[in-house]
Amino acid sequence: MSSLSLRLPESLHQKIRELAKRDAVSINQFIATAVAEKAAALLTVDYLKARGRHADARLFDRVLARVPDTAPVPGDELPRQRREPNNALRPRSGTRRKAGTRTRRARHGVERLNR
Repeated sequence: MSSLSLRLPESLHQKIRELAKRDAVSINQFIATAVAEKAAALLTVDYLKARGRHADARLFDRVLARVPDTAPVPGDELPRQRREPNNALRPRSGTRRKAGTRTRRARHGVERLNR
């Protein structure tokens, strides 16, 4: 086990103290768990991006073509109004597409979903 000195604003330290007490764990355990959860989320995004780079659009189209064109089960419908995308996990740096543009796969996937 290693040791790490961490500087936190007093207000954040107080919130962590309260949350750790509420969860009946030490502040150290609370912070270690929070860091582990954040690392797992970031590593999951990396894993999914790597898997996505190996995707085969033709295979996806073949599999999707086998799905029957029927109405969804009640409660499983797509929302009628378009929601804003969740950009929380999107990288903050690098190149970005122009607003409103989509990749060929994204356009195709949306067309299939809207059938």
